[in-house]
Amino acid sequence: MNRAELIDAISAKVDGTKKDIDAIVGAAIDTIAGAVADGDKVTIVGFGTFEARDRQAREGRNPKTGEALKIPATRVPAFSAGKAFKERVAN
Repeated sequence: MNRAELIDAISAKVDGTKKDIDAIVGAAIDTIAGAVADGDKVTIVGFGTFEARDRQAREGRNPKTGEALKIPATRVPAFSAGKAFKERVAN
């Protein structure tokens, strides 16, 4: 499902224009991304948790040449599914 399909699915369930729903979805995504970028943890009960995790520096290999290279430490976004979400997917 892409963003347009998500907006269509939401508009079928709630009363509102697709333009309004697109603005709400965009604002929600921007707010979550901004909070995680600032180092905050965003928890939506029953759905999951968005957070930033630190990835340590490590050694990797160039797949073409096999040459060893150093991969620097970085912060990456992460999502952990909530219990209700996991159960719904499993069933």
